[in-house]
Amino acid sequence: MSARFERVAIIGVGLIGGSFALALKAAGACGSVIGVGRNPDNLARARALGVIDAEASDAGEAAEGADLILLAAPVAQTPQILRALAPRLAPRALVTDAGSTKRDAVAAARGALGARVAQFVPGHPIAGAEASGVAAARVDLFRGERVVLTPLEENGAEAVARIEALWTLCGARVSSMTPEAHDAVFAAVSHLPHLLAYALVHAFAERDDHGQLFDNAGAGFRDFTRIASSHPEMWRDICLANRDLLVAECLRYREALDALRAMVERGDGAGLERLFAAARDARNAWLQGAAREAGGSR
Repeated sequence: MSARFERVAIIGVGLIGGSFALALKAAGACGSVIGVGRNPDNLARARALGVIDAEASDAGEAAEGADLILLAAPVAQTPQILRALAPRLAPRALVTDAGSTKRDAVAAARGALGARVAQFVPGHPIAGAEASGVAAARVDLFRGERVVLTPLEENGAEAVARIEALWTLCGARVSSMTPEAHDAVFAAVSHLPHLLAYALVHAFAERDDHGQLFDNAGAGFRDFTRIASSHPEMWRDICLANRDLLVAECLRYREALDALRAMVERGDGAGLERLFAAARDARNAWLQGAAREAGGSR
């Protein structure tokens, strides 16, 4: 089984798509890279930076002769992209994606590809930054980071193994789960935190004293709200695609926040300290476990 693909098409040459292309090139895992995007200036920059070797006008044109296609556009675009590339998809070509929601991607693939859905191996790299666009792409973006694949029952073992091998060559640690489990987990640990960061910054920005608030905000506020600088269109689409599970997480968080507010109101210092200590210990244990796992993968 070869992990090399001769012609790779990247649909959405931004931070993720651009970093994937750079990592594949550095690993010698691809021949040429064809880019597709809505912004001609961004594509020109991608070509000047050596991220892509050529441009295509749309996903269908990019699919011509490609043996690997990565969808790295906002998730709401997935259905139309898959419909565009389906008629020109080579029989042995593989399609994967980098979207943060998987149930919608799987449904879109089943609708667009039909009996050829086995060629679609869904994936999600758990890596990124608040910056967007190809100028933010890095060859080491995925190094030591997790990539979750959500294989379909129709996928052949070789297809899944080839996609896993590619991400491993990018330096990532690959694991698998079902699309349903994926969306439930990431509604909690990714989508909810982004929603909270956006909400807090927006709430402050709408206040009459916003200038004073932002002038006096320190490292804690900056760290907590860093992800509010993320791509608005991308996160709009993610929130809507996973709305049922995200709403449930919002309600759970509101219950937790209400419990904290009640402790503050009644002056329950001992209760606050116990909760803070438990949260600190849980976070420290998570960080230590993540460090051990990352160290073991090197």
